[in-house]
This record gives sequence, structure tokens and C-alpha cells, in this order.
Amino acid sequence: MRRFLSTAPGTRLDAYSLADWGLLAAISLIWGSSFLLIAFGLDAFPPTVVTSLRLLFGAATLSLVPASRRRVDRSDLPRIVLLGVVWMAFPMLMFPIAEQWIASSLAGMLNGSMPIFSAIIASLLLWKAPRRFQIVGLILGLIGIVAISLPSLEGGSSILHGSALVLAAAVSYGIAVNLSVPLQQRYGAFPVVFRAQLTAIAIVVPIGLTQLHHAAFAWGPLLAVLTLGVFGTGVAQLAMSTLAGRVGATRASIAIYFLPVVAIVLGVLLHGEHVAPVSLLGTALVLGGAFLASRAEK
Repeated sequence: MRRFLSTAPGTRLDAYSLADWGLLAAISLIWGSSFLLIAFGLDAFPPTVVTSLRLLFGAATLSLVPASRRRVDRSDLPRIVLLGVVWMAFPMLMFPIAEQWIASSLAGMLNGSMPIFSAIIASLLLWKAPRRFQIVGLILGLIGIVAISLPSLEGGSSILHGSALVLAAAVSYGIAVNLSVPLQQRYGAFPVVFRAQLTAIAIVVPIGLTQLHHAAFAWGPLLAVLTLGVFGTGVAQLAMSTLAGRVGATRASIAIYFLPVVAIVLGVLLHGEHVAPVSLLGTALVLGGAFLASRAEK
């Protein structure tokens, strides 16, 4: 069980290289825009169909690369299956369901808490007690999450439920990025991410098929989900897995710091969303706390 639920330090413990910053920038821009793409997809498709399509498009993209079919040891397949659940199937279902009730910008802000959970889980799996400034960062981040969620308390139970689903997805991502580190270091990103996506497809697509009759075809939402699948589920997943293997799960989560900024800007400019001032303050606290927590593996 200990080996099944395990992580590892990154292979690079020094400062970010130019390649690391390039991976971080790609992840931030692609995943930061994913919340808005989900919102556009929901204009025509039910949540389970959005998730099914993005997984299918993502896996189809990776299948074009021979490295995706590279062999992995049979003993690691259960861990890859678990990765498919906690990194793909569960959180990718939670976001479109949540965005039926909350704005894409709020989803992006709440997802900014993921580095906090990643740092906590890394400390537990590596048996490393957080240092003083890391504990301060975790507390600061949790206060920020509360501040971001305050408008949800005033918006009714449906908004509160949507916020809870996003936080559950962020915890799941925190677990997944830790589990992906030793697998990526052993096999590379392509075969691990591709097999995890196939696992998620086996779980999600049968559910999506039951809701397909509620879909209303439209080119705009379909193109949004296609972009979400190719880049958000394909390219960005590869980039995150690669970065986590290089610098470790906690420091790789730095990329998530920038997602709320991208999500807020796109949500306001392209989707006419309103952002409460207290949520912006909460986002700043989460980013500051996550920065401190990210130093856990350095």
C-alpha cells in the first residue's frame, strides 16, 4: 500500500531552467483558459458529454505519437489506473458539473488552491514535516480559499455546491500530481498520461452516452471542447507530468498559481462575468500561500 500511494522528489532541485519555465507557461495558459472553454461547451452539451469528448479528443491526440504506446511494467498498471481516476475522470467531471452553478472565473480562483493540497499530500507521502514558512503558507492559502468562497455563501446552496465540487477536484489534482512523479520518471509522460486517459474514458464515456440525447449540436461549443481536449487534456497533461517529474509535485504546482489570473481575465472579458472584490483578495492570499508552500521540496 505504501508503494501504491507514493511520490518522489524531482530530478532537478535547483532553480527553474528555461525549459521548466516554458512548460510552466504552457500549462498556465492552456489550463487557465480551460474553465472558459468548459463554459462554452456547456452551452450545447451536458457536463458528462463535455468530459467524454475532451477525453476522447485528448487520447486521440496522444495516440498519434508512438511514444504513447511504449510498454510499462504490469506492476505499475494499478497506479496508472488510480491516476486515471484522480487526475482525469473525477476532477474533469466535477468542473463542468460545478460550472452549471458557478462562473468559470470563480472555478479558476478556487482551483488556485491546488498547490496547497499538493504540498500537504507531498509532506504526508514523503514523511517530511513542513517547515515554519510552509505552515504559514498553508494557513494563508486556506484563509484565501475561505475568502474566495464567501460570495458563494451569499449566492445560495447551488453556488455553494458548485464551489465544493471544484475544491474536491483540486484535492484530487493534488493527489494525482504527487502520484505521477515516480511514474513519469520511470516511463516518461506519454505512456503514463495516455494510459491514464484510456482509464478515464472507460469510466466516463459510458456515463456520457446516457446523456447524449440532451446534447444540442452547435459548432462553437464543439470547437471549444475540441480545443479543450487537444490542448487541455492532451498537451497540458503531458507538460504537467513532465514538469512534475523534473522538479517534483509541489514545485510543479507553481503553474497553477497563474491559472486564476488567466481564468479571471478571460471570464470577465469574453463571458461577461462579475468577480467579487473579496474573491480577488482571496486569490491573492491563495497565490501567496501557495508560493510559500511550494518551497517544500527545494
